[in-house]
Amino acid sequence: MRFELYRDGKGEWRWRLRAENGEVVADSGEGYVRREDCEHGIALVKGATNARVVNMTLKIA
Repeated sequence: MRFELYRDGKGEWRWRLRAENGEVVADSGEGYVRREDCEHGIALVKGATNARVVNMTLKIA
């Protein structure tokens, strides 16, 4: 897998995570004015390996 860092049509920084088959499996969901902030977002995702999975189907809507 790889992270791709790019600029969108508004000139803001974004990232996306691609699987080995080329499919996008995650993206930043928002644009960043500063590249450093976008890179920080990537670092947060990389550091989330210990995040727990919550089954939201059991929550009342």
